[in-house]
Parts: sequence; C-alpha cells; structure tokens
Amino acid sequence: MKFDIIVIGSGPGGYVAAIRAAQLGLKVAVVERAELGGICLNWGCIPTKALLKSASVFQYLQHAADYGITAPEAKADFPAIIRRSREVADTMSKGIQFLLKKNKIEHLRGNGKVKPGKIVEVTDENGKATEYEASHIILATGARSKELPNLKQDGKKIIGYREAMTLAVQPGSMVVVGSGAIGSEFAYFYHSLGTKVTLIEVLPNIVPVEDEEVSKTLERSFKKAGMKVLTGVSVESVDTSGEGCKVTVKTKKGEEVIEADIVLSAVGVATNIEGIGLEATGIAVERGKVVTDDFYRTNVEGFYAIGDIVKGPALAHVASHEGIICVEKIAGKHVEPLDYSNIPGCTYTHPEIASVGMSEKAAKDAGYEILVGKFPFTASGKATASGAREGFIKVIFDVKYGEWLGAHMIGENVTELIAGVVTARKLETTGREIIDAVHPHPTMSEAVMEAVAQAYGECIHL
Repeated sequence: MKFDIIVIGSGPGGYVAAIRAAQLGLKVAVVERAELGGICLNWGCIPTKALLKSASVFQYLQHAADYGITAPEAKADFPAIIRRSREVADTMSKGIQFLLKKNKIEHLRGNGKVKPGKIVEVTDENGKATEYEASHIILATGARSKELPNLKQDGKKIIGYREAMTLAVQPGSMVVVGSGAIGSEFAYFYHSLGTKVTLIEVLPNIVPVEDEEVSKTLERSFKKAGMKVLTGVSVESVDTSGEGCKVTVKTKKGEEVIEADIVLSAVGVATNIEGIGLEATGIAVERGKVVTDDFYRTNVEGFYAIGDIVKGPALAHVASHEGIICVEKIAGKHVEPLDYSNIPGCTYTHPEIASVGMSEKAAKDAGYEILVGKFPFTASGKATASGAREGFIKVIFDVKYGEWLGAHMIGENVTELIAGVVTARKLETTGREIIDAVHPHPTMSEAVMEAVAQAYGECIHL
C-alpha cells in the first residue's frame, strides 16, 4: 500500500501533522502501537490536568469559609480522582480516533520501523509484519520517563509519571525527585490530597528553567503549604528492601536519609529512538536526538522527524507546530521556520506558572539594557475579589527598541494569560502599544498592562 505520508506516532506532533497533511489533500497513514493521542493525551498533559483540577476543587472546598460559605468537611476519594482522570484521557483519545476517521487517515496499529527505500514496517500485537511505502515518512515517536542509574524505576516503589497517575492507593508519604513541570505538578497534587511530600532538586532553584523570582515564589508557596522542599540536593541511592523507601541524599552538610512510602522519579524524559530503524536507514542522531534542518528534514531524503526526538523544548504545542511546518513544507507551501525564542512554557501547580522569552538574568547576560516591570496580584482588584492574591506578572523590555524580551507569571490562571504575550511578541508589539491598548477591568489580564506600565514608570495602581 502506497501513501503520500506515513507518520509514526500519534502524539500531539504526529496526529496534528497527519491531519494537516490530509487537509492539504495528501493520502496519509498514522502508525500507533498504543492509544491514539500518544503520551500527552493519555499519560501526560491531559490526565495530569484532570488530577490537578480535582486537587484544586478539593482545596477550594477546604477554604469555602474564606468565601462566606459553610460546607461539610470535604474528603478526597483518591480512587475516584484517578478514575476521573483516566476517563478524561479516554474521552480525548476517542476524539483523536474521530478526527482521523473524519480526515480519512489510515490508522496502522502496531510498532513502526523505517527501512531503506521509504518503507515502514508495521508489526502488530500478534507479531505479523506488514510493509507500507510512502513518499514521505515522519518520525514522531516522542519520549518516555528518564531513568537515572541510581534511581531505577521498578513501577512499585520507585515510579515514573505513568504509575503516579494510576496508583491504586494514595501513599502516606512520597519523595519527588526533580522539580521541573512534571515533578512540581505531582508534588502539588499529592501534597494537596494529604500525602507528606518531599520535593528534591539538585539545582539551586525549583522549576529551574523559570525566572529566579518565579522559582523562589513557588518554593515559598510550597513551603508555606507544608511541603518539604530541598534544593541543591542530590539523590545518592534508594533502598527499597524494606516496607518503604530509604532515600539517601547529599546536602551541603553531608548525607541524610529520608524515608517515604514511594519515590517518584521526575528527572526528565528520554527519546524513543531505539528500534525504529534509524541505523538501517542511516538517519543521523546526535546526543539522543534526530538531526534535522529547520523544516524537520533528516539527512536522508524523504525522512523527517518532529517533537521530543528533535532538538528544542519537549512540549506538546511545540511538536504540533513542528508537525504543521513539516507537512506544509512537504506540500510545497511557503512556510517559515519556527521561532523557538517565542515558545511559552506552563506549569500547572498552585499557583500556576507561565513564561515566554528571556528571563531577567538571560537578558542581562545577553548584553541588553533593559526595563523591568513587575505587578503583584496583591494590587489587583480581580485577584483580591477571587481570593487569589498570590504571585505577580513580570515583564522585560529592551530599552533601545522597546522589544518585548520576556514575560514571567506566577498566580491564578496565568497559563491562560501567556498566549496574549506570545501573540504580542510575534507581532513585535512595543510596551507603549500595550499601555495604550484598553484592558478590561476587573480582570487578571489587566495585570499584564499594569506590569508593562510599571516598566515604563507609568503604573497607576502601584
């Protein structure tokens, strides 16, 4: 069977690439061995947000009196929370199945492997292998939980994000190793439901890719809520021989042992590039990533790669845009390379974190003369009325041209605000234009305008 495009992997890179290709009139197939939608829809972005929503509702109920409401004592039904999360994931996966059918995309079930001559071999669950030919083959095989030599996952006592989403019983205590988005979100979720959580980060700040002020604010918030947060600390070993886990950590003062029921390893992801035929086809790999050009073409004609297996941030929305750019280029449309300096990042803890562009330190290190504006939500009418006064919005501008270099947010629903900044930066909007644009009141979004005004010495409410 001959296709114009075969995509291996149906995550947010793969299925989006396939649908866009079908919209452009190409004959398309998607190879997927597991659930449609990949890790994001089934074991990542979507089900974790369902868990976090349950935690948020639980917290609201615990603080109902703050809003003048008397409610019975709330109790978290852990199995029901897990079940709801899985139902949400299943619903979204079925949605992808519908979209593939709607766009007449063939779903090839099984493990995909590329072979010379633009061939994809698909091996089904019974071991039967079938070969398919395509003019263009896109690799979108994604990534999995990374394992460290001293933190081997056994799926029971030392777990990854998959197991963390489907535990049958809520643990009484947990050590979370790694404070990136995955680690911090699970730390918040389990702590909110009553698990005694210790969050460990080897670097000086949690959520280390964020602006330092944002990182410090989240750390204070976690500690204020009763979570134990250790930074600049490395995990040396984990003893699982007993009933629970004994985690040996190295601090500035020496070694200490932390006991917990379970350890969650959230130290990053590893690319799924093994066993997919890269060696046989001669596709170049460097440092665990497939090498591509700006339009995701590999060194072998007719083969492409997108998403977590290529350089760039391992984010669902990045993979989706890479997929669109890739297939539009294949279809002969005029496209521009993706601007990786304007990629938003979001962490769905409480408070939430959202950012785009340079941090204050990065801008200074790059030699910019900058203006920095910061507006705390304590000065926001909407935030105060909502009982969500924690956090701030911080913006950074270049003095010379007024270029919007970066924005960093921490607070209620800031993940919904960052897209406006991304759009403004895409349009090369200046600070003056933001100040002059009328923002609705009272909203959380007007804090963006207030932060910009503060950078230019014109903030009214500070």
